[in-house]
Amino acid sequence: MKKDCPYCQKLGALEYLPAAELVWQFPHSVALLGPWQYYLGYCILASRTHATELNQLPEAERRAYLDEMCLLARAIEDCFHPHKLNYELLGNQVPHLHWHVIPRYKGDPELLQPAWFAFERTKTDRSERQRLLSGPLKNEAVANTMREWLRQATDRSQESGIRSQ
Repeated sequence: MKKDCPYCQKLGALEYLPAAELVWQFPHSVALLGPWQYYLGYCILASRTHATELNQLPEAERRAYLDEMCLLARAIEDCFHPHKLNYELLGNQVPHLHWHVIPRYKGDPELLQPAWFAFERTKTDRSERQRLLSGPLKNEAVANTMREWLRQATDRSQESGIRSQ
Protein backbone atom coordinates (compact mmCIF):
# COMPACT_ATOMS: atom_id res chain seq x y z
CA MET A 1 0.00 0.00 0.00
CA LYS A 2 1.13 3.51 -0.76
CA LYS A 3 0.66 6.14 1.93
CA ASP A 4 -0.16 8.92 -0.55
CA CYS A 5 -2.74 6.90 -2.51
CA PRO A 6 -6.40 7.76 -1.76
CA TYR A 7 -7.57 4.21 -2.50
CA CYS A 8 -4.85 2.64 -0.36
CA GLN A 9 -5.89 4.97 2.47
CA LYS A 10 -9.54 4.02 2.04
CA LEU A 11 -8.77 0.30 1.84
CA GLY A 12 -6.72 0.63 5.01
CA ALA A 13 -9.70 2.08 6.88
CA LEU A 14 -12.66 0.02 5.64
CA GLU A 15 -14.04 -0.37 9.16
CA TYR A 16 -14.67 3.38 9.23
CA LEU A 17 -16.59 3.59 5.94
CA PRO A 18 -20.34 4.07 6.17
CA ALA A 19 -22.50 1.09 5.19
CA ALA A 20 -23.88 3.18 2.34
CA GLU A 21 -20.41 3.33 0.74
CA LEU A 22 -18.96 -0.14 1.35
CA VAL A 23 -20.88 -2.60 -0.83
CA TRP A 24 -18.76 -5.76 -0.60
CA GLN A 25 -15.32 -7.02 0.33
CA PHE A 26 -13.99 -9.57 -2.15
CA PRO A 27 -10.68 -11.40 -1.61
CA HIS A 28 -8.85 -9.27 -4.22
CA SER A 29 -10.95 -6.12 -4.37
CA VAL A 30 -13.49 -3.96 -2.60
CA ALA A 31 -16.75 -2.73 -4.14
CA LEU A 32 -17.62 0.85 -3.22
CA LEU A 33 -20.85 2.60 -4.09
CA GLY A 34 -20.12 5.36 -6.58
CA PRO A 35 -21.30 8.86 -5.74
CA TRP A 36 -23.44 9.41 -8.84
CA GLN A 37 -26.49 7.28 -8.09
CA TYR A 38 -28.50 8.82 -10.90
CA TYR A 39 -26.79 5.80 -12.50
CA LEU A 40 -28.50 3.46 -10.04
CA GLY A 41 -26.03 0.84 -8.81
CA TYR A 42 -22.90 2.64 -10.01
CA CYS A 43 -19.91 1.09 -8.24
CA ILE A 44 -16.16 1.40 -8.11
CA LEU A 45 -14.21 -1.83 -7.72
CA ALA A 46 -10.80 -1.07 -6.20
CA SER A 47 -7.99 -3.60 -6.21
CA ARG A 48 -6.66 -4.51 -2.76
CA THR A 49 -3.18 -4.55 -4.31
CA HIS A 50 -1.74 -1.19 -5.23
CA ALA A 51 -1.03 -1.30 -8.95
CA THR A 52 -1.45 1.33 -11.63
CA GLU A 53 -2.04 -1.05 -14.53
CA LEU A 54 -4.04 -4.26 -14.84
CA ASN A 55 -1.04 -6.11 -16.28
CA GLN A 56 0.95 -5.38 -13.10
CA LEU A 57 -1.11 -7.85 -11.08
CA PRO A 58 0.12 -11.45 -11.00
CA GLU A 59 -1.89 -13.57 -13.43
CA ALA A 60 -3.94 -15.50 -10.85
CA GLU A 61 -4.76 -12.31 -8.93
CA ARG A 62 -5.68 -10.48 -12.14
CA ARG A 63 -8.06 -13.27 -13.16
CA ALA A 64 -9.64 -13.34 -9.71
CA TYR A 65 -10.02 -9.54 -9.75
CA LEU A 66 -11.76 -9.67 -13.12
CA ASP A 67 -14.01 -12.51 -11.90
CA GLU A 68 -14.95 -10.32 -8.93
CA MET A 69 -15.80 -7.49 -11.30
CA CYS A 70 -18.04 -9.84 -13.29
CA LEU A 71 -19.81 -10.92 -10.11
CA LEU A 72 -20.34 -7.28 -9.12
CA ALA A 73 -21.68 -6.54 -12.61
CA ARG A 74 -24.11 -9.43 -12.33
CA ALA A 75 -25.30 -8.10 -8.98
CA ILE A 76 -25.98 -4.70 -10.54
CA GLU A 77 -27.80 -6.29 -13.47
CA ASP A 78 -29.94 -8.59 -11.32
CA CYS A 79 -30.75 -5.95 -8.72
CA PHE A 80 -31.47 -2.94 -10.95
CA HIS A 81 -31.95 -4.22 -14.54
CA PRO A 82 -30.02 -1.57 -16.48
CA HIS A 83 -30.19 -1.39 -20.26
CA LYS A 84 -26.36 -1.63 -20.47
CA LEU A 85 -23.28 -1.58 -18.25
CA ASN A 86 -20.27 0.62 -18.99
CA TYR A 87 -16.88 -0.44 -17.63
CA GLU A 88 -14.11 2.13 -17.26
CA LEU A 89 -10.53 1.61 -16.11
CA LEU A 90 -8.65 4.87 -16.36
CA GLY A 91 -6.42 5.82 -13.42
CA ASN A 92 -5.44 9.22 -14.80
CA GLN A 93 -6.60 11.10 -11.70
CA VAL A 94 -6.03 8.37 -9.10
CA PRO A 95 -3.31 5.95 -10.22
CA HIS A 96 -4.61 2.93 -8.30
CA LEU A 97 -6.24 0.07 -10.17
CA HIS A 98 -10.00 0.58 -9.97
CA TRP A 99 -12.91 -0.05 -12.33
CA HIS A 100 -15.98 2.11 -12.65
CA VAL A 101 -19.02 -0.08 -13.35
CA ILE A 102 -21.69 2.33 -14.56
CA PRO A 103 -25.22 1.09 -15.27
CA ARG A 104 -27.02 2.91 -18.05
CA TYR A 105 -30.80 3.07 -18.32
CA LYS A 106 -33.12 3.62 -21.26
CA GLY A 107 -34.53 6.83 -19.75
CA ASP A 108 -31.09 8.46 -19.59
CA PRO A 109 -31.23 11.52 -21.88
CA GLU A 110 -27.53 11.00 -22.65
CA LEU A 111 -27.65 7.24 -23.11
CA LEU A 112 -25.32 7.33 -26.13
CA GLN A 113 -22.75 9.60 -24.46
CA PRO A 114 -20.04 8.54 -22.00
CA ALA A 115 -21.16 9.12 -18.40
CA TRP A 116 -17.90 11.02 -17.89
CA PHE A 117 -19.31 13.97 -19.81
CA ALA A 118 -21.96 14.36 -17.10
CA PHE A 119 -19.43 13.67 -14.33
CA GLU A 120 -17.22 16.49 -15.60
CA ARG A 121 -20.14 18.93 -15.70
CA THR A 122 -20.68 18.39 -11.95
CA LYS A 123 -17.50 20.37 -11.31
CA THR A 124 -19.05 23.59 -12.61
CA ASP A 125 -22.81 22.98 -12.77
CA ARG A 126 -24.53 22.74 -9.40
CA SER A 127 -27.83 21.48 -10.82
CA GLU A 128 -26.01 18.72 -12.74
CA ARG A 129 -24.22 17.74 -9.55
CA GLN A 130 -27.52 17.52 -7.69
CA ARG A 131 -29.13 15.54 -10.52
CA LEU A 132 -26.36 12.94 -10.55
CA LEU A 133 -26.24 12.67 -6.75
CA SER A 134 -30.00 12.05 -6.62
CA GLY A 135 -30.89 8.49 -7.44
CA PRO A 136 -34.30 6.86 -7.12
CA LEU A 137 -33.19 5.10 -3.89
CA LYS A 138 -31.18 6.18 -0.89
CA ASN A 139 -27.54 5.08 -1.14
CA GLU A 140 -27.86 2.78 1.85
CA ALA A 141 -30.79 0.96 0.20
CA VAL A 142 -28.77 0.54 -3.01
CA ALA A 143 -25.77 -0.84 -1.12
CA ASN A 144 -27.97 -3.12 1.00
CA THR A 145 -29.73 -4.52 -2.07
CA MET A 146 -26.44 -5.40 -3.75
CA ARG A 147 -24.92 -6.65 -0.50
CA GLU A 148 -27.81 -9.08 -0.02
CA TRP A 149 -27.51 -10.33 -3.61
CA LEU A 150 -23.75 -10.83 -3.18
CA ARG A 151 -24.25 -12.57 0.16
CA GLN A 152 -26.66 -15.04 -1.44
CA ALA A 153 -24.37 -15.57 -4.44
CA THR A 154 -21.43 -16.22 -2.13
CA ASP A 155 -23.48 -18.67 -0.06
CA ARG A 156 -24.57 -20.53 -3.22
CA SER A 157 -20.98 -20.64 -4.46
CA GLN A 158 -19.71 -22.03 -1.15
CA GLU A 159 -22.47 -24.65 -1.10
CA SER A 160 -21.58 -25.71 -4.65
CA GLY A 161 -17.91 -25.95 -3.71
CA ILE A 162 -18.69 -28.14 -0.73
CA ARG A 163 -20.87 -30.46 -2.81
CA SER A 164 -18.29 -30.76 -5.59
CA GLN A 165 -15.47 -31.83 -3.28
